[in-house]
Amino acid sequence: MIILTLAIALTACGFHLQGAFTAPAVMERTYIEADDSYSLFQRELKSSLRSAGVEVTDSITDATAVFTITYDETAQRVLSVSARNVPTEYEVFYTVTYSLDSGADSLLPMQTLTLTRDYTYDSTLVLGKAHEEELLRDAIVGDLVRVVMKQISAL
Repeated sequence: MIILTLAIALTACGFHLQGAFTAPAVMERTYIEADDSYSLFQRELKSSLRSAGVEVTDSITDATAVFTITYDETAQRVLSVSARNVPTEYEVFYTVTYSLDSGADSLLPMQTLTLTRDYTYDSTLVLGKAHEEELLRDAIVGDLVRVVMKQISAL
């Protein structure tokens, strides 16, 4: 009885599970064009597309769609410093510029996405903070890929 009441309440408020990614038929065989084929974003995107049933091809001539990554950069910047001019907080950011085309048709026009995360820094915990920065960067890339996949599935 409680489960039924909960299910009705969730349905009434508009809650629904997000469906699986569905790629447009035109993306059956997709080529990813990028200057750096080993970037975090490119590797995660390729993996997500393959998981969704898209064949990621190594040849542009075999492709039915081309996902172009024109800008793929990550870095960090200082957000705050102590009274002794020592960094105490950093911001990690990742920026990608991309488009998706199929022949002469533009499925996704050129667009830029930037996501950021910040973390505190303690010079006595250098190794731990380096690992934290790496984890934040991985999380940012995962979020970027989810945004792109959502845009693609809306086509």
